[in-house]
Formats: sequence, C-alpha cells, structure tokens
Amino acid sequence: MPSLLPPPHDEPWNPAPTSLDRMLHGLVGRMTSAISPAALGLAAADWVLHLSTSPGKQWQLLGKAWQQQARLARHAMALAAGQAPQRCIEPLPQDHRFDDPAWQRWPFNVLSQGFLLQQQWWHHATTGIGGMSAHHEQVMAFVARQCLDVVSPSNNPLANPVVLDATLHESGANLLRGQQLLWQDWQRALAGQPLPETAHFRPGQEVATTPGEVVFRNHLIELIRYTPLTGSVFAEPLLIVPAWIMKYYILDLSPHNSLVRFLLERGHVVFMVSWHNPVAADRDLGMDDYLQHGVIDALQAVRAIMPDVSIHAAGYCLGGTLLATAAAWLARHDATLLKSVTLLAAQTDFTEAGELQLFIDDSQLDFLDDLMWVQGTLDNRQMAGAFRLLRSNDLVWSALVDNYLMGQRAPMNDMMAWNADTTRMPYRMHSEYLRSFFLGNDLFEGRYRVGGAVVSLTDIRVPMCAVGTETDHVAPWRSVYKIALLADTDVCFLLASGGHNAGIVSEPGHPGRHYRIAQHHPDKPYVSPDEWLAANPQQQGSWWPAWSDWLAQQSSGRRAPPVCHTGALGKAPGRYVLER
Repeated sequence: MPSLLPPPHDEPWNPAPTSLDRMLHGLVGRMTSAISPAALGLAAADWVLHLSTSPGKQWQLLGKAWQQQARLARHAMALAAGQAPQRCIEPLPQDHRFDDPAWQRWPFNVLSQGFLLQQQWWHHATTGIGGMSAHHEQVMAFVARQCLDVVSPSNNPLANPVVLDATLHESGANLLRGQQLLWQDWQRALAGQPLPETAHFRPGQEVATTPGEVVFRNHLIELIRYTPLTGSVFAEPLLIVPAWIMKYYILDLSPHNSLVRFLLERGHVVFMVSWHNPVAADRDLGMDDYLQHGVIDALQAVRAIMPDVSIHAAGYCLGGTLLATAAAWLARHDATLLKSVTLLAAQTDFTEAGELQLFIDDSQLDFLDDLMWVQGTLDNRQMAGAFRLLRSNDLVWSALVDNYLMGQRAPMNDMMAWNADTTRMPYRMHSEYLRSFFLGNDLFEGRYRVGGAVVSLTDIRVPMCAVGTETDHVAPWRSVYKIALLADTDVCFLLASGGHNAGIVSEPGHPGRHYRIAQHHPDKPYVSPDEWLAANPQQQGSWWPAWSDWLAQQSSGRRAPPVCHTGALGKAPGRYVLER
C-alpha cells in the first residue's frame, strides 16, 4: 500500500510571510478567544452600510418598535389592573431563562417580556436586509444575541426573582457562597487547573474502565483492543476512530453508558483509536499525517492481529470525516480492507455546517492561522470558548447565575467531566482542515487531495451507515444526511434524539430517547431530508441496538474470539488519554 505522506523536507509548512503581523495577531487572539476583530468589523460594516441605504427596512423596524412598545404597555396595564392577559411573546423553545414561576410575578413578568420583545426586534434588525451577505447576516444576528444576553434580567441579581427570593430566604448566604466559588474558579483558571470534582472521574478508574490492552502505538495514536465479553464473536472486528478534538472515552464513559461495553456484550470485537494530545512541537503535523498514522496505521494494525478479514470502521465527528476521506482513498488502493463504514455525527459536506460557520471565513481563518503559528497549537481553552459561545445561555450565563448568584455548583457527572478534559489541535492540521473542508468543501466537491491525488467519496462501495442527531449544533443532521446524495452505495441513515454528544451517548434504558432509521439504495431516487423525516416514524428507545443489528447484517457470521495479545504496551486506557 503506498504511503500518503510526501517525502520529508526541511522547509517548515506555510512559512510566515511577516512574522511581526503574526505575532501581533497572536497576541490579540489570546485576548479575544481566537475571534478576529477584523472579521467582526467586516460584518458590522456590511450591516451598517446596507441598513443605512435601506429606508424601507428602517421604516419597518421603526413601526415594529412602536407596535412592540404599545403591546408591552397594554400588557403591563392589564397586569397592574389585576388581569391575567396572554403573554406578548413566548420564549424560543431552547430558552429556559424565564421558566421559573417566579417570573410570572409583577414586575418581573414585564421585565422578561420586554427583554424578549427587544431580542426579537434586534433579530429583525440584523436579518432580512437586501444585499447583505448571508454569512455577515448570521454573524451580526449572533453578535446582537450575545450582547443582549449580557443585559438579560436573568443575569441581574436585582431583576431576577429567583435570586432575590434565595437572597431573602438565606439572608445573603447564597451570594457569599457564590463569591467563594468565583474566587476558587478564578484561582483555578490562573493556574490552569480543572474543577476538583473531575477527580472523581479519572480515565481507567471511574470512566474508560472497559478491560482491554494497548496493542499498537506510534507518535500520534494508541490502538486499544478490548477484551471480548462473549463466547463467540462476529468474524469482522470494529475499529472506532473518535475525533481528536476530544478524548476517546466519550464512547466508553461509565459502565452503564459505555458504547464500547454495549458492543462487546453484543458480540463485536472492538478496537479504539486514542489520540496523542498535541504540543507545540507537533505544529507541522498535517491532515495526511492524521490519515496515515491515525486511520491507515490503525487499520493495518487491526489487520495484523486479525488477518484475512475485512474491518468495520466507525468514525465520530471529526474522526468520521477523516474516516470517510480514508475510505475514499482505500477504495483505489485496498478495497478489501474495509467491510463497512459508519459515520457518527460526522459531516462530509460543509455547506450547512451549523453555527460553527459563524467562525469560518477568510479573515477569521487568517487570524486563527497567525494565533496557531505563534502557539504551535490551538489551545483547548480557546477552542472551548468558541463552543461555549454557541450555547451561551446554557453554558455561560445560566452557569454564572447558578454558581455565583445562587451559590450552587451543579453536581458533576461523567459527561461533564469528559467535556472538561479538553485537547489541543496542531497548527498545520487545523488550518488544512478548516480551509479545505469547512471553507472550501473540497472533499464533497471532489477537489481534496490525499498523498497528492484527488479522492472521491463516490468511489466508496462498502455499505455505509450515517447517524445524525436531531438537535446537533456542531454537525446538523441535514448536513450529515448529505452523504446519501453523493455515495454510490447502500446508505443506512439513522436519526437519533439529542445533541452532538448526548445523542450519541444514548444507552438502552435512557429515558425519553427515540430514533428513526431507513435504508437508501443507490438505484433508487434521492429523498430530501424533510421527505425522509416525514416518511419514517419515530421508534422509541436507544439507537444502539439498531446499529448493532446493522453491523451484524454486514458481517459474515460468528467465530471463536481471537487470541488476546497480552502485552508489552500496557493495559487500557493507555497513556495518551492521560496527557494534559
């Protein structure tokens, strides 16, 4: 099998044209959580220029403001008269700031209604303006929402009835506890230390406890082979490629919600890739390195342990995109290596890539390149900051109110501890990924090169399964579904309830879970996502058994478990997962 990597060379990748500029941008980026001021300025200029030359839109906004104020005034007068009128406006389904019954008391009901009306007005003020680019419109609507969230009455201790009630009831003890938590968190942030509660979820002890051993290691991955739990196993093993933006044990959390353990109990032989956490010295590792030393090396190691069988491969999030790329390359070089491909919340088309597109344009990526050039990696705190902004109500403001105003720390669970166990991204790889996949959409449109040659997803002939989740804001399910538009093979699409992580960690018995599943054949007409949704009813329960059954259908029977290699590289979870 040919190597994907070009011959070694002495020149650094993408040398800096002007180091002074890059150093300045890197310094600014550390203060702005890697967000480019120039990108925000361009969006603001586009909005101001087009709105200032749109008198019809201005008149429409003025009329809407007048209508909203009149509606709010009538609502307030009716409340003052002791009536119980209908609300002026309902919060968005995902907005739970004003759910507590205390918000229905006067004057807090008027405050909350006024805020929601203002939020609606600013949404109209930043969208629907003729001539403004769609990307800048999304950015400005996002910025307006972030600014309004800062001044939400729910964040003000004098305007939040829940905080006021707690303060009166506890004689201010909640505020004292909150200040103590704030001081502790500030000290930990300066020292770069995690929350002490995460010590109760240590990989290999409380989480990532499924028995196994490290059977292969290179400078980028450890390959874990889990100990079979059944007397017979399916003939073909399963290799799981998680994203390197996260630690692998999201798929092997506690014993009750471990996807790995579930698959082992169903008779699958499971291998897992555990990624090295990059440091500044890894700055020049690129996408071809991750393909060669991540996916291809892992597949060859599995083949060496279980020769003469093909391999089921599953990739999660970014790992799924990498796996799809590798599968397209393997289709031309070793078509027998893969038995099937599963993409878990993983995109191959990036034209509808969710809210992360807010941070992806030429200006932003140039700024991000400079920041990573200075650091060598994208720091985990900078990356986590962008994700928190996407769900600031839940991940920022609600947490601040609970911790520092109510004095209540939410109990830590395994998912929260895993989420705090962040990783870094090497400079070259992250730049190549964002430019070629997110910005250029080169893989889906047939321009992406591996080892110097273009690869095409249409070359994949093995059966595929794509899993999307209904409320995923990182890989929206309609984007994940698009593999059915391009793949020239059977594609089973499975839509699960939940979001990007909680929808995948959906063990049997988890309350409120449901899914939909249907098969798409390449000789049948294409069905749009919305048509697919209407045609396939919900099924209650976890999607894990349905996927396990699909894997079983692609397998060639059962056999005795392969001989377990004991050995020299250590027990699971290995050492890479412990890197900080």
